[in-house]
Amino acid sequence: MTDHQTQRSLFLHAPIHRGPADTLRRMRALVDDETPPGAPLAELERRLAELLGKEAALYFPTGTMAQQVALRVHAETRGRFAFAAHPQTHLDTWEMQGYAAVHGLRLQRAGDRHELMTLADLEAVAEPPAAVVWELPQRDLGGLLPEWDDLRAQIDLARGRGAAAHMDGARLWEAQTYYRRPHSEIAALFDTVYVSLYKALLGVSGGVLLGDAEFVAQAGVWRTRLGGRTPDPWPQALAALDGLDRLLPRMADFRDHAVALAAAVNADGVAYAYPDPPQTPMFHVHLPVGRRAAEQAGAALAAERGVELFARVRSAPDPRRSSFEVTVGEHTLEFTPAEVAALVRELVERVAG
Repeated sequence: MTDHQTQRSLFLHAPIHRGPADTLRRMRALVDDETPPGAPLAELERRLAELLGKEAALYFPTGTMAQQVALRVHAETRGRFAFAAHPQTHLDTWEMQGYAAVHGLRLQRAGDRHELMTLADLEAVAEPPAAVVWELPQRDLGGLLPEWDDLRAQIDLARGRGAAAHMDGARLWEAQTYYRRPHSEIAALFDTVYVSLYKALLGVSGGVLLGDAEFVAQAGVWRTRLGGRTPDPWPQALAALDGLDRLLPRMADFRDHAVALAAAVNADGVAYAYPDPPQTPMFHVHLPVGRRAAEQAGAALAAERGVELFARVRSAPDPRRSSFEVTVGEHTLEFTPAEVAALVRELVERVAG
């Protein structure tokens, strides 16, 4: 939705927030004339393995490839070609079922698409899975997270049935602000972990897969087979290292701001921010207007005021309602709670006429 008229955006990954010049300046500060091409990636993999307490880490050019490879390795290791996950798992909703088309894997959906996966949901999965995937937090539920003891019980059940525990940790950096435990303690629950380099860290692209040395060695074979062993990915590594240094220490502040923004929206009353309060620096704003009407009002608001509220609007089972996602980072701190509540109200009132 962003165009040349947009001056400010609540959308964290809006193009106006991702200018190459600023990124290149920050990257340049991390190297000198003697830095070899392989050093940034080696440093990134080392730091992530240490931060998450895993034996080894492996860079992938995309998270889509990384997670498909993780599931493929678990499937071949266990001789099972199904995996279990929430019905709105990112692998199914956003990645065109690549796990099936490329690797012949089968998804066993566990639970209700509008609620978190539960222990009972996993117990009801009939086909023995090679792995169970937990997306922490669950993006399409507004950033919801299972409680710690519930998560541990689910993982124990999966392991007891011979399945690996895999974390889709694209937003692990945000999830840690709710669990308030070291990243390594969260990652220790899982056999394998994927983290994104460009979401909360605002890097260029890519992701990293972590696990024990044997798993990562097998993942490296599949990375090569799928064309993911790219030469000199130092730009992606440098941008991610910058994010680790600059943004990771601020995640708790981002969550606090998300809580304040959501509280202001709910106090105004014209829309509903959920979760209430947000568990992470992410929440959804549920609007009392349909998707197309919200899109049109948002486009008009951006054209007239230069302010963008969202990148996309989600439809709802009720055609009179819709929602959009808010993820708080350094670029969204400039929006005050009162301003966001007023903008949401204006959006709704534009539809009402």
